Amino acid sequence: QVDLVESGGGSVEAGGSLRLSCTASTYAHRCMGWFRQAPGERRVGVAAMPTQSGITFHAASVLGRFTISRDNDRTKNTVYLQMNNLKPEDTGMYYCATTREDFNCVRAFSNADQVTAWGQGIQVTVSS
Repeated sequence: QVDLVESGGGSVEAGGSLRLSCTASTYAHRCMGWFRQAPGERRVGVAAMPTQSGITFHAASVLGRFTISRDNDRTKNTVYLQMNNLKPEDTGMYYCATTREDFNCVRAFSNADQVTAWGQGIQVTVSS
């Protein structure tokens, strides 16, 4: 069982930036990234990346604005989501997640069915 601890959410105006962090309690080779859930909607994948080589995922709605990165040092095991030029439609709860897959993170984060661990969620609010 892996625990995921998130930090870095908050409230910003449109056009602003935030950086989310997620640290896993154990080191494992797996895709790691973020889902977003707006009120009344299902969770959708935002970005994810593998441990080493593989396919990194960014949702079409965030391409060019969000960048995922990963620190694989075994004492950190952390992913970061740099969110720039935020828009009101980016508002929602952001959940860190991991899956069994560790190569094709596009496939792994295409839906929530493959998630094996969730963080507690962190709120991001973007005002217009």
